[in-house]
Amino acid sequence: MATKKKTIRNIPQERTPMRERDPKERAKNFEEVACGYGLEDALRESERCMLCPDEPCIAGCPVGINIPGFIQKISENKFRDAYDILTDTNLLPSICGRVCPQENQCEGVCTVGDSLEPVAIGRLERFVGDTAIKEGWINIPYIEPNRHRVGIVGSGPAGMACAADMAKAGCDVTVYEAFHQPGGVLRYGIPDFRLPNEVIDAEINNLKKLGVKFECNTLVGRLFTIEQMIDEMGYHAVFVGVGAGYPTMLGIPGDSLNGVLSANELLTRCNLMRAKDFPDFDTPMPPARHVAVVGAGNTAMDAMRVSLRLGAENVYCIYRRSRKEAPARAEEIHHAEQEGIQFNWLTNPVSVLDDGKGNVRGMRCIRMELGEPDDSGRRRPVPIAGSEFDFETDLIVYAIGTNANPIMGQTSKLKLNKWGYIGTDEQLATSVAGVFAGGDIVTGAATVIEAMGAGRKAARSMKAYLGIRDPGLPYVGVGGPGTLFGIDIKEKNFARVRIA
Repeated sequence: MATKKKTIRNIPQERTPMRERDPKERAKNFEEVACGYGLEDALRESERCMLCPDEPCIAGCPVGINIPGFIQKISENKFRDAYDILTDTNLLPSICGRVCPQENQCEGVCTVGDSLEPVAIGRLERFVGDTAIKEGWINIPYIEPNRHRVGIVGSGPAGMACAADMAKAGCDVTVYEAFHQPGGVLRYGIPDFRLPNEVIDAEINNLKKLGVKFECNTLVGRLFTIEQMIDEMGYHAVFVGVGAGYPTMLGIPGDSLNGVLSANELLTRCNLMRAKDFPDFDTPMPPARHVAVVGAGNTAMDAMRVSLRLGAENVYCIYRRSRKEAPARAEEIHHAEQEGIQFNWLTNPVSVLDDGKGNVRGMRCIRMELGEPDDSGRRRPVPIAGSEFDFETDLIVYAIGTNANPIMGQTSKLKLNKWGYIGTDEQLATSVAGVFAGGDIVTGAATVIEAMGAGRKAARSMKAYLGIRDPGLPYVGVGGPGTLFGIDIKEKNFARVRIA
């Protein structure tokens, strides 16, 4: 029987809601806030996808996931098939389904969203990923080992994506991580109530099943350099995906007082070093009753909500623009408001106030108003003369952006741009032969899926550099003068002979 064609009028009109934990209860613990879709929820929401022939959602995804394809499989109750389609391009569906800003990517261009709320692509992606973890699914292709050794610096999303593709190509892959657990920013930067550690562990275990090795507590640039990896350690190619976790401070009077720290430091202590589990873990964490977080991005929201769960009585958001200009996801701001975070929009810090003993006692701020748009397209905040005021706080957290860690530039010959990020060409090759880079260390802060896209792009370039046939690319020069038995000689292919 022919399937009835979907139109905007005959699909479910309302986006399927996702159950969330009660704000008053969840603000006291680190259990995941969003509970995810159940089977009936996923089936209903999958019916809202109209399977558009022009597929704008695929173009809106940084790694080009076949979104209509996997959603159609959900609607057919073929969840393993949906997982297979997803993992063709995205190795971390459970993670991306939770933390990617779908509203600015795939969902932002969803055709359904022109008339109704867009299809909840992220929630469906998470449903498939979580089902795969529960059922123990993993796609491990047949891998023919080759002679190439590949080193990956950094175990965040860019490094993991690159490592997986190179392992599938038959390379011997080792990932070096400076911290004591792999995962990069996924592990240290995102709290459990948004991304549980069990989900990260499950995805990393899948990489290990591909043969990827992880070496933690290894700070490349101090124990050995990038050049040593190529010249002395025997790596044929190296990928640098160390992220950009070097904090930005405001540079105002009082920045160096006890009680001023970056959001990265706060989150790393809480998440990776388990300060949230005190006294089982004795990671030092400054006690605070009144916490002020400067910034309004996703990291700021995480820092505020973590502070609340660590026992702060009052948590304030200090942001120099209005709510409309806040870069955080709307969902994250909504959750923070539900939990009791106090927002001070159009407010900018001027100085940090000293208690006379080297500690923070408060912050002096000035009111702002919005002027003409700046280079970012957002209206520029302008101080209002004579509007300064003081308020009490004993812990100030800066969440105003990050920079590239200078270790790479100090210890290698990698060419950097004027901001200190690693310079690459269009193929993500660096100035050092055999060394490639991608993710935040090249572009500055971006999303998890964009970092994964960079890791996969770098892997394609690395395979071309090593002469490894990439089945995803067409043959070139077939039958021409630069071929041997119809294969381009630049591919350095060889036949493996087995002697009985």
